[in-house]
Amino acid sequence: MKFGVIVFPGSNCDRDVAMVMRDLLNQPTRMVWHEESDLSDLDVIIIPGGFSYGDYLRCGAIARFSPALQATVRHAEQGKLVMGICNGFQVLTEAGLLPGALMRNRDLHFICDRVSLKVERTDLPWTQAYQKGQVITLPIAHGEGCYYADADTLSALEANGQVLFRYCDASGAVTAASNCNGSLNNIAGICNCQGNVLGMMPHPERASDPALGNTDGRKLFEGVLLGLGAVGAKG
Repeated sequence: MKFGVIVFPGSNCDRDVAMVMRDLLNQPTRMVWHEESDLSDLDVIIIPGGFSYGDYLRCGAIARFSPALQATVRHAEQGKLVMGICNGFQVLTEAGLLPGALMRNRDLHFICDRVSLKVERTDLPWTQAYQKGQVITLPIAHGEGCYYADADTLSALEANGQVLFRYCDASGAVTAASNCNGSLNNIAGICNCQGNVLGMMPHPERASDPALGNTDGRKLFEGVLLGLGAVGAKG
């Protein structure tokens, strides 16, 4: 399985992701410059965190027009795996690969912290190495991570089982107090209807190396390596 990590001007988490895939999990991984348009050699594309093109205009608004992102759209349409982390999640919503939008955090402050997340679904490659209802801890670092969608879109996300991660407390309770940024329904990560595109604000790559004292994020990447057969709509 070959991984590609897209690099935009302003990306700053691309090397973190590549280190996890290449150095910790021993997977063929290449850095994809934003001007590339042929990504046909890749099985999984990861859009990392950072500030693509400086996040001028709006987070991810410029990145959606890059040749690499247009190729990523085609990659996703073929049913192949695409993951967006933090700024990558913002890019995926701007590109229309995921519904909704990421807005300024509720308190209008940049948040750099560790948060508890509840795993809502485990029948997809992204989460199959976890247990349903498991509480994991991942770092966050964002100023515009408040997930928003209109009422109909939100209802569809819930009905289709597209919410994969929610902000919760250490016991797994999903409460207003555990919602770090004001996201509707405490949403931290979602997938598309087919399950092959994932977007999440927390950083699993920053919780993958044992040297950092937390490997809760590593299981997300390991789940992908277990096989692609679990991709599909909620049964």
